[in-house]
Amino acid sequence: MSTSSPAKPRSLLRRYLVAGYAVFIVYASLSPFFGWQEQGLEFWAVLTSPLRQTYTGFDALSNLLAYFPLGVLLALTFLIYVRAGYSVLLAVFSAMALSVTLEYLQMYLPNRTSSNADILANGFGALTGAVLAATIAPRAWFARVTQWRIGLFRQGAGVDFGLALVTLWMFAQINPSLPMLGNVFITEPAYRMFAAMPEEPFNIWESLTVALNLLMLGALLLTLLHIRRHVVVGLVLMLSVVALIKFIAAALLLKSWALLLWLNGEAILGIVLGALLITAISWLPHPKLLMAAGLAALSYVVLAHWVLDSGTPSSAMRLYQWRYGHLRNFNRLSQAVTLIFPLLLGGYLLWARASYKRKGKR
Repeated sequence: MSTSSPAKPRSLLRRYLVAGYAVFIVYASLSPFFGWQEQGLEFWAVLTSPLRQTYTGFDALSNLLAYFPLGVLLALTFLIYVRAGYSVLLAVFSAMALSVTLEYLQMYLPNRTSSNADILANGFGALTGAVLAATIAPRAWFARVTQWRIGLFRQGAGVDFGLALVTLWMFAQINPSLPMLGNVFITEPAYRMFAAMPEEPFNIWESLTVALNLLMLGALLLTLLHIRRHVVVGLVLMLSVVALIKFIAAALLLKSWALLLWLNGEAILGIVLGALLITAISWLPHPKLLMAAGLAALSYVVLAHWVLDSGTPSSAMRLYQWRYGHLRNFNRLSQAVTLIFPLLLGGYLLWARASYKRKGKR
């Protein structure tokens, strides 16, 4: 009698990324989530109305780019279950369903405008991303990258969630109106830091926040990677990518005098302190490493919520040379992510602690 081999467990990383990115889109589309009221609009009239003549090229491009990653992630997720053609269709249908739902809900927000042009741009962005995903997924290099990732990191559903947290952390940090690894929005008077006698004193609390932010990321990588010394390479690569994207975003979006405000003295000192703390905890055994990561997350929450006077997303708009509402939504989203990241990290650490105890009992 033959027995069938058990099915290999499928990675949850793609599904976590899909869910997380969908939450991003919902947040950006409906924030700030107040002022809901009936405005006497018929959604069918919105869908069948002529394309808005006031619809700008920037509106179309931003909506297309917003749904492009969603199309990629959805198609890669569906490819696990169905063939390439069906995965593209399912990805586009899912993205369009989300877009239509959000456009319908926007009818009840006075500061939002529902548009069929948005739905078309979102659908085209999702279609482009889904076709790209279906094209690259069968490639040999894509399979090699997947195997490299599997060999580099530990395995398990909790580890996939930890990898999604790494992606979430990087997303929050690319905002050019946030200091490097910080959570405080830069405001316009900050340009005085370039003067010989800056008016604002050096804020050691901001340096500590940066250090704790880096410590949280380093501790997370220490629990994810098979070989701990790879954390150094991972941190250098991630910080380099974040710095490069922040610089490009600042050059495109911020006023000229604000180009390098995100790289201030507090951030540099915090990065140095964070690197020293990561070096110190890298020698700890796994249980104490998890405790150190939890303490760092708790301390970061205390500093961010009750010690530092964080600027508001609307005040950060004075840094930008563009005035599109999309940027204000992005600022709100990045601030929200920086504040909930340590809470999500705490959940991951609880899973890692429970998993370690189960392995110890075997």
